[in-house]
Parts: sequence; C-alpha cells; structure tokens
Amino acid sequence: MSEPVHLWATYNDIHNIIRATADKIASEFKPDMFVAIGGGGFLPARVLRTFLKDPSTAKTIPIKAIGLSLYEPLPGTTAEQCGTEMAMIVLNRGPDSGKTLLGRRVLIIDDVDATRKTLQYALSELQKDVESELQSLPESERDSKRTQFAIFVSIIRIEYPWQAIDIEEHDRLAKEDKEKRNDVFCSSV
Repeated sequence: MSEPVHLWATYNDIHNIIRATADKIASEFKPDMFVAIGGGGFLPARVLRTFLKDPSTAKTIPIKAIGLSLYEPLPGTTAEQCGTEMAMIVLNRGPDSGKTLLGRRVLIIDDVDATRKTLQYALSELQKDVESELQSLPESERDSKRTQFAIFVSIIRIEYPWQAIDIEEHDRLAKEDKEKRNDVFCSSV
C-alpha cells in the first residue's frame, strides 16, 4: 500500500473541506446523530453540524462524545500496550447508554485514523452497546430499532492546524502546499 497523500490545511481549509463533504454525507447517509471521537473529532463534528442543520426547522444533529486512547499511556497499561491496544477512556456508559443510539443513523467522526484501529474499536464498542439494548426489547421491535452506523474516511492524511504548536508556521506550510497543488484538492472535495 502506498504512503497516503499529505495535505496541509488551515482552519479555513478545514471548514471548506467539511462544507464540500456535507452534501455528500447528507445525500448518501442522512445522519441524525454524530459520535465524535475526542479530541480530534470534536471540531469536525461541530462544523459539520452547522452544514447539516435542517433549514426548515433549525434542528441540529446531536453530538455524542467518546474518548479512546491508543497512543497515550493510561493507568494500568504497560509501555508494550501503548500503540497496540485500544482503551476506552471516556464514554457515558450507564445502564441506558445504548438507548440513545437505538434506531438512529449515526455518523462516527474523527480527524485521523491512520491505522483504522480507532474507528474499528469505536464502531465495535458502539455496536455492543446497541446490541445489549436491543436484547432488552421484544424480538418484534428489534429490526426497527437497529442502529445504522457510517464512517467517512479519507485516504488523504490532513495535517490539521489544531495539532500545530506554531500556527503561523503551519499556515505557511499550508500556503506552500496549496501553491504546489494549485489548490486542486480543496476546490474539488
């Protein structure tokens, strides 16, 4: 598999990329709930929510937040586990946690998933929550309450501004990158 293309993007670029992607998401999936994986999925989820707001009702899509850790050492984990084993660090898991997902069209959002481990783990855990709740329903109601999940993932590796220590340097690199590409990517997403 070849190395993914890297794209340096400013905050404005990200906003425009999300806007360009929103129509596709709305037409192909029509989510009625977002699950944002923290911390990188929070900003894209919030911006996407603006573009998918129903203009006739002003209704916005609710955002459920979860936190996962693959690369950070956590209490009770070893150095060997860091980078190889996923750990749930935040999730509102109470007796009714799966109920909020029942019958929904859930779009899982993260900024980067280089290994696909984060999204795979998040989807697996969310599906477990839903299946647990479905088991408490009469069998005749389960199919209508089944949750549909979607994940939209790009093959392009975006260098996000919120990961930069020096934002001016990041924006300079983004400008250089745009000039090299003749801004083809951002205008054709």
